[in-house]
Amino acid sequence: MTEIEKSVADAGHLSKGCEEDMRQAIELLFFAYRDFTGEADAILSTFSFGRAHHRVVYFIGRNPEITVTRLLAILKITKQSLARVLGQLIDEGFVEQKTDAGDRRRRLLGLTQKGIELDRRLTERQSRRIAGAYQVAGQHAIEGFRQILRGIINEEDRVHVDNYFTRPGTDTDVNGPR
Repeated sequence: MTEIEKSVADAGHLSKGCEEDMRQAIELLFFAYRDFTGEADAILSTFSFGRAHHRVVYFIGRNPEITVTRLLAILKITKQSLARVLGQLIDEGFVEQKTDAGDRRRRLLGLTQKGIELDRRLTERQSRRIAGAYQVAGQHAIEGFRQILRGIINEEDRVHVDNYFTRPGTDTDVNGPR
């Protein structure tokens, strides 16, 4: 067991060296997030949109005909928060909603052509950034990076996130049954 593993196992009783490693990891996450979102923020600002709009567009784009309930579960936000952002995206022609033919109570969300283009622009820049980092780190580091990110996710949510990646669109993805 490495010093970090021993320290983490001690439930937060980090040695001085490990505490510094953890602080640097936290800071690297802050800096990476700042730069990862920076280019997207600039694009979003031209529409008077923010990061909440980006998340909604991204997950609707990844999950065509997603229900509002499922989107709420993925984003872990309130209906009120989603309603404001979604309303703006619908009003401005980025998202469309239709009634589910099988269950008229359910609303299905999809991106319009305008929404698809915005999603493409945002995702393209972020994908390039990740691809560049992967190239620098090498193939061996990619799985470790994914394991670290997965480990940061709340334990009770990990199984749902795993299901999201292995069985997208099922009734047991992200945060449980939809």
